[in-house]
Amino acid sequence: VKVDSNTYVLELFHGPTCAFKDFGARFMARVMSYFNRNESTPLHILVATSGDTGSAVGSAFHNVPGLDVTILYPEGKVSKLQEKQLSTFDGNVRALKIKGTFDDCQKLVKTAFTDTELRGKLRLSSANSINISRLLPQSFYYMFSSLYVKNNEAKNNGIHNPEIIMVVPSGNFGNLTSGLIAKEMGAPISGFVAATNSNRTIPDWIATGKYEARPSVETYANAMDLGAPSNYERIAAMYSLDQVKEMFGSYWLDDEGIMASIKDCFEKTGYTIDPHGAVGWKAWSDIKNGELKALTEGKKNDFTKPGLTPNVPSWASAVTEKKNAIGVILETAHPAKFGSIVAEATGKDPE
Repeated sequence: VKVDSNTYVLELFHGPTCAFKDFGARFMARVMSYFNRNESTPLHILVATSGDTGSAVGSAFHNVPGLDVTILYPEGKVSKLQEKQLSTFDGNVRALKIKGTFDDCQKLVKTAFTDTELRGKLRLSSANSINISRLLPQSFYYMFSSLYVKNNEAKNNGIHNPEIIMVVPSGNFGNLTSGLIAKEMGAPISGFVAATNSNRTIPDWIATGKYEARPSVETYANAMDLGAPSNYERIAAMYSLDQVKEMFGSYWLDDEGIMASIKDCFEKTGYTIDPHGAVGWKAWSDIKNGELKALTEGKKNDFTKPGLTPNVPSWASAVTEKKNAIGVILETAHPAKFGSIVAEATGKDPE
């Protein structure tokens, strides 16, 4: 969806649970069922969720032969609609509410995988983004959208080689890693913006060179409430820190900024965006409206405050000089999943 002259929104919420994770989860369930077809016992899937993963996995794996699913989610830290989605499955899918944070849920899952006694009794696997089969199908919407933008910009606006920047709201960084896989496969993507909430572990790493996992904090963009993103390990294995700095703009936003961004997007374009997409909207708005130019001219942003962290990616000149940069903001969940927040920001209930 084109929302202004140099911004598209990639709507990834058209699956059954209205979140981008439907893409990876549905592919994964059927692949796992296929490879498990000759086994005499079910494959047990353990999943930690901060909101959207659990319901997407529950929906995708529900009544799929040979698979058994246990979802762990943090009590009081998912939206009401998210909790209804992930806690109302029956049959082969169950959800357990955990007193703690997403990080506690993820730790329980990772600990189970290293428990020799447990693994002797159960065949275990994961449907979180620590499993590569969640990431591979997600790389295809990067391929599709970058080719769509490249072809449409050439046809409609005469920009034959747009520099396509993927603006990715990020928590566990699996989605962004899928984009990196697509770029390595040849998708015409010039760079990425890693956009997150107050859980700013990755922006801090890009700003300081030090990766420091920390306890997660609760925000309006709850699917990104992670202090120790698993896919940092993949990114760090694929690229050096210098290469990451060349490819990535990095950005973080607090709750006040998220509310203001939902309102700003709605007032300027009429488009209703969810709290996660809103982080992407504000990141791209700041980048194209002078903040990136200020960095190229030597401004030193304070990485401990919301906004762009002090890093100038290799594609900066496409924004500041050549003016051929097109932003694609990944809208990772439907705004109605966060109805009260969106209604407060826009004055209107999302449909």
